[in-house]
Amino acid sequence: MQFADRLNKVETSAIRELFKLLGKPGIISFAGGFPDSAMFDVAGIEAASRAALQQEAGAALQYGATEGYQPLREQLSAFMADKGARDVAPEQLIVTTGSQQALDLLGKTMIDPGDKVIVEGPTFLATIQCFRLYGAEVISAPVDGQGVDVDGLEKLIAEHRPKLVYLIPTFGNPSGATLSLERRKKVLELAAKHQTLVVEDDPYGDLYFGEAPPPSLLALSAQVPGSRAWLAHCGSLSKVLSPGLRIGWLAAGPELLARAVMCKQFSDAHTSTFAQATAAQYLKSGLMPATLARVREVYARRAKTMGDALHAQLGDAVEFVQPQGGLFLWVRLTGKGGKLADAGEFARRAIEQGVAFVPGTPFFAQNPDPSSLRLSFATADEDRIREGVTRLAKALNA
Repeated sequence: MQFADRLNKVETSAIRELFKLLGKPGIISFAGGFPDSAMFDVAGIEAASRAALQQEAGAALQYGATEGYQPLREQLSAFMADKGARDVAPEQLIVTTGSQQALDLLGKTMIDPGDKVIVEGPTFLATIQCFRLYGAEVISAPVDGQGVDVDGLEKLIAEHRPKLVYLIPTFGNPSGATLSLERRKKVLELAAKHQTLVVEDDPYGDLYFGEAPPPSLLALSAQVPGSRAWLAHCGSLSKVLSPGLRIGWLAAGPELLARAVMCKQFSDAHTSTFAQATAAQYLKSGLMPATLARVREVYARRAKTMGDALHAQLGDAVEFVQPQGGLFLWVRLTGKGGKLADAGEFARRAIEQGVAFVPGTPFFAQNPDPSSLRLSFATADEDRIREGVTRLAKALNA
């Protein structure tokens, strides 16, 4: 059977392949990039779904507009306004089947084979795969504890003239890094100056521990003349409400949105109207602030527990920046004391000890760091986190 040549540019997700190993009894997984199902507001979602059926059954169970269910678009506009993006009208966003579809639509509408795209190094693995599927040459921009290095980014933009730049400015996956306010403004200035589309992916911005992060690029774009025209914002309810609803959105300029809607028509016609109506009712109910407060508190404790345990159990054999939000802790093996510095080998030894994580190499489009790895603290309680880190220490010393 003759398959499309584009498939030669991508591989099966290393994370999805790792999940096949997680059926072993007693395994503690720090590998997944998903929220804890115990955090889902089941009662609130059930009430929202009942309200959707009682108040608008015809619309909730029928085909819908490709752009999205209008009451949900209105609720999402208000949701973003509460976080500082006060001038995004419902008509300036479309509802997508998760933010992953928003990224796919951007690939379809923007990327021709041979186009250059800049991403962070490291970045979300599925984005690298998606953009490569459409023929992009994916280039990595350097990242530190404050997110992307904007001076390095500007040099890459000037050199490569990319079709777009993809960033996760807040609690990045996998880095956990948060772009500083100063750098956010600089990124927007670069977008306007070089007339280069910047894609802001923001699935984790609501999951902060303590102080809120700087405003999103979308919220700040009103302060940087000319930047909004060169900005696309991807949002999601997956990490804060439920991944199973598959509700994401794309906010962008009218020309880009129109083309994205056209491509979505060919893809799935529209996101599930029942899921959209349920999400709209949930946001309308006013339950989200309490849900977010609970989730933030739990994840903050787990992140601290993991950081403290790594320091106590692995010492200077690892280095990391303690995350201030999100789901991930990005670790580098230092090799000090003759300890292992290869995260791939470490992952194999860890599985033998009954704990799983994702080596960092697949998260790099270029120049991978073989000593890096991603740990998720979201789905294990504090006791299992401590036990899992103890197993990691055994693996490192094996």
